[in-house]
Amino acid sequence: MAVIDWYSRKVLSWRISNSMDASFCVDCLEDALREHGKPEIFNSDQGSQFTSKAFTDVLKREGVDISMDGRGRALDNIFVERLWRNVKYEDVYLKGYANMAELMVGLAQYFAFYNAERPHQSLGYETPAGVYRSGIGGGALIIDKYGSVEMAVLEAA
Repeated sequence: MAVIDWYSRKVLSWRISNSMDASFCVDCLEDALREHGKPEIFNSDQGSQFTSKAFTDVLKREGVDISMDGRGRALDNIFVERLWRNVKYEDVYLKGYANMAELMVGLAQYFAFYNAERPHQSLGYETPAGVYRSGIGGGALIIDKYGSVEMAVLEAA
């Protein structure tokens, strides 16, 4: 699971698990909220982890509006889908991690690179961390729709 900021594409928090248990997703969500504050809207797909009472109760407790993609509509969750494609093709498939410990270390390095060093065409060749910091130049154009830099949408998958 990864929580990203739609505007900047910055990965705010991430976790991996080899189970379908919702607890690692709740932990990831709690971490993102603690470190980055609460958004107005949280978007996810309709996976069992995201529809679980434990997960939705965190969002309700924080007063965050819940948005879920239509069933089977991968393009509704395009930013996270693209993130995982990049993770696979730019890191996982190239390195062929042997175990979960190697994968954790490798993903930590990749997400640090992704946020701070990897420019994005949709962000005017800026990095997610740079756009997140400045609030200028984001590719989602949320500011155009909602009129506020403070408006945030987080997405998970």
